Amino acid sequence: MDKTIRRLPDAELEVMQAVWACEAPAARADIDAKLKDTHPMALTTLLTVLTRLADKGFVRIEKQGRSARYIPLVSREEYLAQQSRRFLEKLCGGSLPAFAAALCDSGLSREELAELRRLLERDEL
Repeated sequence: MDKTIRRLPDAELEVMQAVWACEAPAARADIDAKLKDTHPMALTTLLTVLTRLADKGFVRIEKQGRSARYIPLVSREEYLAQQSRRFLEKLCGGSLPAFAAALCDSGLSREELAELRRLLERDEL
């Protein structure tokens, strides 16, 4: 990955999660529908956050008459990979044992840890 993807503040990440959950290009109403149950926000707030995401290079806004469509420019997988690497480097000092300990102490169930072990053993990660 050659470009650094900045960490998003929580509100922007919630909106970006909704954009990723929509079929691209997403209408504002589609994004709003994804947010309404868990993170409802006023229309003006949503539009402000979408503009910020565009300014940061996370989405492209395509105007269609009086409305707009939003296209993700960063995939969920790219964002997750970059932020995982950042967590490993910044908070764990690049130490895999420290990262593994943090993961184990994060409240994962025995079943989740067993699934992680299986994925690692099968080289599926």
